Amino acid sequence: MINWYAGWSMLLVAFLTGAVLGLYFYREGFLGGYTSFRRRIVRLGHIALAALGIINVLYSVAAPAPAEASLQTQIASVGFLVGGVTMPGVCFLTAWRASLRHLFFIPVTALIIAVIQTLRLGPP
Repeated sequence: MINWYAGWSMLLVAFLTGAVLGLYFYREGFLGGYTSFRRRIVRLGHIALAALGIINVLYSVAAPAPAEASLQTQIASVGFLVGGVTMPGVCFLTAWRASLRHLFFIPVTALIIAVIQTLRLGPP
């Protein structure tokens, strides 16, 4: 159930950040220009919010019912949550301070573990 709420919340935040970013995207020099690293990583964070929100919603409807949840199911659930929150977070932080790019191992590891556990569970 938490993945459902988190996923829809991520989609809402993606729409809101897209609206805010859209107010300034027409400016040629916004965040250093169209091809700048800062602008590209902010766009990636915005898209990661939407994509990982959708994945969390999808997992919430495909995962076994809470009564049938195994440790694998719980690990996958937490992995999708951690990855869904930290991937856009690290993207936005990296736009602020490029040295924070070294934190990408956190969402990447969480999402890889979540997918492996989901594959081990098999289809619903």
